[in-house]
Amino acid sequence: MQICRDIPSIRAVLKKERLADRSIGFVPTMGNLHAGHLSLVTKARELAEKVVVSIFVNPTQFGANEDLDAYPRTEANDLALLEAAGVDVVFLPTVEAMYPNGQDNLTEVIVPKLTETLCGASRPGHFNGVSSVVTKLFNIVQPDLACFGAKDYQQLRVVQKMVQDLAMNVTVVAVPTARADDGLALSSRNQYLDPDERDTAPKLQIFMQRAIEQLEAGLPLSMAREQLIESLEHTGFMIDYVEFVRPDDLSVLTETELPCTLAVAAKLGSTRLIDNLPAQDASASPALSK
Repeated sequence: MQICRDIPSIRAVLKKERLADRSIGFVPTMGNLHAGHLSLVTKARELAEKVVVSIFVNPTQFGANEDLDAYPRTEANDLALLEAAGVDVVFLPTVEAMYPNGQDNLTEVIVPKLTETLCGASRPGHFNGVSSVVTKLFNIVQPDLACFGAKDYQQLRVVQKMVQDLAMNVTVVAVPTARADDGLALSSRNQYLDPDERDTAPKLQIFMQRAIEQLEAGLPLSMAREQLIESLEHTGFMIDYVEFVRPDDLSVLTETELPCTLAVAAKLGSTRLIDNLPAQDASASPALSK
């Protein structure tokens, strides 16, 4: 496994792979890796001949009073996991390597509309940082495909639309949300949970699943949403948002429209958790072939 810490070195390594006509799969991460990240690596290994993983805690996607300084950095453990997973190249740049002219007045890639709801509403500027750094990473690595987890559904849609709108020559592969045995969506921030909070956290997915089942069974969207909010607040979650949205443009629904996606962000103590689940229209199943 090769480790590159600056842009010229990774470009030199990957130039050889492209000259040999080997396909490149890419997994961008902020490190502190867990089984969810490794599921992205596994998918990239299935689809490409060479796998590149980046580890970069990107300061431009953190807002004021967010956890940039406290975000866990576990380089040695991350590298051991990636080597065991069969990764070929790790890109581990410094902030100075990525932003040699500083972070003021940076050129930004902005994806409108999709970034104005959900996490975009509560974390202004976050997705501008995400889309800009992903664009830069795509330009550096020039992958054939890149794997993103469906847990960060809004991020996934933002990257998909950015790639489509800018005609980027990369296929974005959506990988299903990786979960712990008790249903909690895996996240690097889960380690912030204390033992009592960790015991409570899986109820987020349980309550969300119940709301989906109620909606699919015919309960009005407003009632399913209201009951979900009540259950979460009663259990100790501090809600950022609870919304049913259209899967394509993430517009917020006020009346039942299937299929749709239930998206939730809520805090337990100081830890912000996000999750999403799809709701399907059972009556829209395809007719049997004759």
